[in-house]
Amino acid sequence: MAETMIKADNLVKIYKTKETEVLALQGLDLTVEEGELTAIIGNSGSGKSTFLNMIGGLDRPSAGSLFVAGSNLFTMTEKELVLYKRDTVGFVWQNNGRNMLPFLSALENVMLPMNLSSTKKKHDKAIELLELVGMAHKKSSRMNMLSGGEQQRVAIAIALANSPKLLLADEPTGSVDTKTANYIFDVFSELNRKGQTILIVTHDTALSKKVKRVVAIRDGKISSERVLKEAYQDRLKESDIDWRSEDTQDEYAVLDRVGRLQLPQEMVAGLGLDDNKVKVFVKDGQIVISKPE
Repeated sequence: MAETMIKADNLVKIYKTKETEVLALQGLDLTVEEGELTAIIGNSGSGKSTFLNMIGGLDRPSAGSLFVAGSNLFTMTEKELVLYKRDTVGFVWQNNGRNMLPFLSALENVMLPMNLSSTKKKHDKAIELLELVGMAHKKSSRMNMLSGGEQQRVAIAIALANSPKLLLADEPTGSVDTKTANYIFDVFSELNRKGQTILIVTHDTALSKKVKRVVAIRDGKISSERVLKEAYQDRLKESDIDWRSEDTQDEYAVLDRVGRLQLPQEMVAGLGLDDNKVKVFVKDGQIVISKPE
């Protein structure tokens, strides 16, 4: 049985300045099991990147609880947090310059994080990782000699250098073309098939529709989840599917602990409400929400 990789319970994050307070997360609850490939989607300002930064140990939660791979991120000392970021999580950024040094070769960049750990046979492992992302033939190339897509593939290898239990990716296909984005997703899929737990934040519609589980964050909490339909489970690499337009997932609204749910804006707009009141009743075992008479 898979173990729990991420357990967020009633997670709150407040950013304070002298003039104002911003509530970035408002009681977010999420569980991700070991071996899952999960995508997080949401509009700008919804809280998804804040959540990712907390899981990565880059930001501290304000309230609630957050466990990753059994580690309590609320009680970690600074020293424990450094080890956590080195050994437990790997990060792939949209701006891949945050992962690498431009004056080093691809091979040297992948080996660099290993110098901070006890990894043995660093050269052999770095070559293996570059082969995994299809970049072994460019091992001697410096970063400024590679295209944006090639740099992103090297960035994935760097994030995997210390064999993290959890791989985090923030808009990993945001700055590459469609062909390269498809290749990068195939790399993530192959890693996941081998047991790697992966959490991706993305605006890429086509990528999110390929993921087996998609979590939508709205106003700092989980509002809905999408699950890939069984008919598409084995068709991820088929080129004739238009992943942007096809309805590949079932969507489920998420009830919070007191029974509240957030309805998609398009559904609410379709009711043609005059104010914020709706009629709610049970009929034939279903909860019906309608415009008041």
